[in-house]
Amino acid sequence: MYCDTHCHLFKEYYEDIDGIIDNAYQSGVNRMIVSGCDGKSNKEVMKLIKKEGVYGTIGLHPEDVLNCTLEDLEFIERNLNHPKIIAVGEIGLDYHYGKETREEQIHLFELQLALAEKFNLPVVVHSREATLDTINSLKKFKVYGVIHSFSGSLETAKIYIKMGFLLGVNGVITFKNCNLKEVIKKIPLHSILLETDSPYLTPVPFRGKINEPCKILNIAEFVSNLKGVKLKELARITNENIKRVFDI
Repeated sequence: MYCDTHCHLFKEYYEDIDGIIDNAYQSGVNRMIVSGCDGKSNKEVMKLIKKEGVYGTIGLHPEDVLNCTLEDLEFIERNLNHPKIIAVGEIGLDYHYGKETREEQIHLFELQLALAEKFNLPVVVHSREATLDTINSLKKFKVYGVIHSFSGSLETAKIYIKMGFLLGVNGVITFKNCNLKEVIKKIPLHSILLETDSPYLTPVPFRGKINEPCKILNIAEFVSNLKGVKLKELARITNENIKRVFDI
């Protein structure tokens, strides 16, 4: 059985979320971690976790930094004690479209890292073209968790792993010109998690179609071939990794 450790099963992306979840169950994906990223999606997460096999993370994504409110942060803090909210996320830094909001992003990121430290919860970190600032912020707090959709160098991977983080691997690794393959070949399996990031980053051979949690099997098959291990062994190790970082 597999777990999709990062997906966004929200109404703006899917007409039939129950159907998407049922399809995952029937494909051998018995657990899904739905990740909130703004005030609206965090509230959807709280409803979705009522479903069997669905867990949630709540947080404010760096792209929402100019729209989020104190009420959004208070909502997160009020719900972090829920037994099926298992991490603070998706949080982090994203400088892809410019660094105009760099200071605001760092401030928001560190506010949420402080919450994770306070509640002793893992964090799900989004870092895009902001590696140094991300590492510097993480070092200020006693936190652990996952670097979502990791796409950095081997050197960066080793830094995160030494800091106590696992690396999220998704459909990007199946893309033809993806350099991540060479990095993951050199990373031990006990340092990675499998995720889809649905509805984004649909793996080969389904690129161009909307992604969903059942596609975790395609990612698992690709990684098992890349690492030269049997699927059953990959499933066993990655499930053990999940237990180390998340309380599910």
